Amino acid sequence: MRVVHTIADLRQALAPYDSPAFVPTMGNLHDGHLALVRRARGLGDVCVTSIFVNRLQFLPHEDFDTYPRTLEADCAKLASAGCDIVFAPAEHELYPEPQTFTVQPPAALADLLEGHYRPGFFTGVCTVVMKLFQCVFAQAKGQRHAVFGKKDYQQLLVIRHMVRQFALPVTIHDGEIERAPDGLALSSRNSYLSPTQRAEAPQLVLALRTLAAGVLGGERNLAALEERAQHTLTARGWQVDYLTVRRREDLQPPGVEDLQMGRLVALGAARLGRTRLIDSWEF
Repeated sequence: MRVVHTIADLRQALAPYDSPAFVPTMGNLHDGHLALVRRARGLGDVCVTSIFVNRLQFLPHEDFDTYPRTLEADCAKLASAGCDIVFAPAEHELYPEPQTFTVQPPAALADLLEGHYRPGFFTGVCTVVMKLFQCVFAQAKGQRHAVFGKKDYQQLLVIRHMVRQFALPVTIHDGEIERAPDGLALSSRNSYLSPTQRAEAPQLVLALRTLAAGVLGGERNLAALEERAQHTLTARGWQVDYLTVRRREDLQPPGVEDLQMGRLVALGAARLGRTRLIDSWEF
């Protein structure tokens, strides 16, 4: 496995290959990331993983400065997962000047849920993903593949829309959520949890599953269903941003016909102490 830190070295390393498969990450890797890498290995002729903590997607009060940076351990994990090339640029390499050109996703998709609670988040995500695509895929002669996890469900949807609307020659693949035995979705931020909080954390996915079970059981008053789910978590000490049922294709509230047809997703974001966790459950 080769580790490179500049765009020039990345492109040199990729020169012999035609069809890269790419997994963008912010590092502090866990088994969920490695599952994406293993999926990417079967898609192209070279597997590339980026490790870059992207300042543009953090709000001023968020954890950019304290986000765990564990490059040496990450590289060891990636080597064991079969990654071929790790692209770990410094900030000045990817942003040598202020990034005044940005990608603005549509408000109807990006300003709700995560975008409502983290204004500008998806602009930062889209901008860095677009730039990373240019770094990784510029020389590719064959098919280009990128893999994103379903835990960040709204992010996956935003990236799919961006690729389609810009006619980017990249196929987006999704990876299923990897979970601990107790159901907690694997996340880099799980390391922030105290032992007591870690024991409590699976209540988030339980709340999402309860939402799904209510709809599947015939409940049609979604507002009441969501309010009960939020009250349950709040009573356990969580600070809930949202617990909601949406249509998978556009994250809009479902109509009666959607509830009958299925293809829904329950999404949640809530804080446990200072740690903000997100999760989703398709049904």
